[in-house]
Amino acid sequence: MTQRISAKSILNKTKRRDPWFLDDYTLNPYSSCSFNCLYCYTRGSKYGINMAEKLTIKDNAVELLHKQLTLRARKKEYGIIVLSSATDPYLHLEESEQLTRRLLEVIHYHRFPVHVLTKSDLVVRDFDLLKAIDREAILPDDLQNKLQHKAILSFSFSTIDDTVARIFEPGATAPSARLNALRAARQQGLHCGVSLMPLLPFISDTTAQLDWMFQTFKELDISYIFPATLTLHGDSPSASKTLVLRAIAKHYPELLSKYERYFANDAQLPLYYRKAFSKKMRELCQNYQLPNTLFG
Repeated sequence: MTQRISAKSILNKTKRRDPWFLDDYTLNPYSSCSFNCLYCYTRGSKYGINMAEKLTIKDNAVELLHKQLTLRARKKEYGIIVLSSATDPYLHLEESEQLTRRLLEVIHYHRFPVHVLTKSDLVVRDFDLLKAIDREAILPDDLQNKLQHKAILSFSFSTIDDTVARIFEPGATAPSARLNALRAARQQGLHCGVSLMPLLPFISDTTAQLDWMFQTFKELDISYIFPATLTLHGDSPSASKTLVLRAIAKHYPELLSKYERYFANDAQLPLYYRKAFSKKMRELCQNYQLPNTLFG
């Protein structure tokens, strides 16, 4: 059951700006997630197996953000606000709640730049606000000569195959719908790219799958791509490692021994695999002329 809470704070100042996402601040209108991706790093005992059952709406988020951005703007502490770092800003309930939209209105009013990360096509509704932010926001001093855009929109994919996505992202918007939204965003002139993470070993990181994805994204005229491989945590019934291995056993039994071996002692894939993956991504980015940085 969805709960409503009054948060004490809504805008989080990061200690260090991520080189990919350029987050000076993070903002999460909701807690937990109805997309219920099996590999999600926020999984664990806090939210349970079905994360949608622990959804929380931060009822006072708009008022809090207005207060916090008023103070930041007064001090000229402009920075990129990432929506969202721990959940999706366009969960299914956003269609009726419109909380993310109201937060974008506050961000626009105070002229802060924004980077939206989403697995949803609902963001199409808010293109008008993103375009206004892109025109009128103020970048932090150290980025003014490096970035050309003040509104950035990244669509997240682990695969573009709807069938695979239904296994590992059972509650998320289908990749095909996300691709349509990405196409629409580029047609509207928004600065868009892809967060291609996590790629699934031997499923969505094969040569054929990668070429299909990179070719698709290139044809959609994206501006950047951030590829990363899978990390799995925990051994509890609701942990990402437990749930992904269960899905592999059911749908890809021929891969189970590899997954069990690779993640037996570490949350990350073996170093040799990660090195080969990085080399392959560099080659693909070069071949398809897709930068893996927002400064490209």
